[in-house]
Amino acid sequence: MPFDLSPLMLSARVAVISTVFVFIVSLLLVRFMGQKEFYGKSLVEALILLPLVLPPTVIGFGLIYLFGLNGPIGSVLDEWFGIRLVFTWVGAAIASFVVSLPLMYQSALAAFEKVDPRWENVARTMGVSEWRIFRTISFPLAWPGIFAGLILSFARGIGEFGATLMVAGYIPGQTETVPLAIYFAYEAGEMEKAAFWVIIISTIGFTVIAWLNFWRKKNEVRLGKE
Repeated sequence: MPFDLSPLMLSARVAVISTVFVFIVSLLLVRFMGQKEFYGKSLVEALILLPLVLPPTVIGFGLIYLFGLNGPIGSVLDEWFGIRLVFTWVGAAIASFVVSLPLMYQSALAAFEKVDPRWENVARTMGVSEWRIFRTISFPLAWPGIFAGLILSFARGIGEFGATLMVAGYIPGQTETVPLAIYFAYEAGEMEKAAFWVIIISTIGFTVIAWLNFWRKKNEVRLGKE
């Protein structure tokens, strides 16, 4: 019996879009946090990493409070622009973004901290702009760690369940991601369907992690030879 593959397509779309925004935002945060010293910096960093330790239901509740029709952001978007984010696939992407951001931030931060500052300082003595230093020196040297963070963020986004269920709800064909399809297939007693999606998402997760480990070891060997 063939299954509808729309949950897989939606999960992939949500994961890709959330990963793109996670990549951009995390790089901006890492560069800002790494270059600026200000009062309460540790608290800001704790806030960025908070989704790592919060239950998904808490994250979902917070997102509903912010983006719901009565929330401070959701009400403005609905009243001024006619945009509703809750119970849409965009809400699922927002949930994936929030839970994935700490992983990308940690990976990017560790990657940039490993960059030898002497290379950057040499470029500065030659009058090179900070943007060009970042683009031609810092980013390429930090890329292996950043790429690892991207892969982990994608895997985390494609497997997000709790916050997605609260923010996007379960609307077949519209907000039904693979984790939601598994849960509601099990609830309905459709064990064959649930098992099918479990195998699919487990295979994706295993493939992503195995490939990442292979790529990382290959990269370490290449750098060792250089």
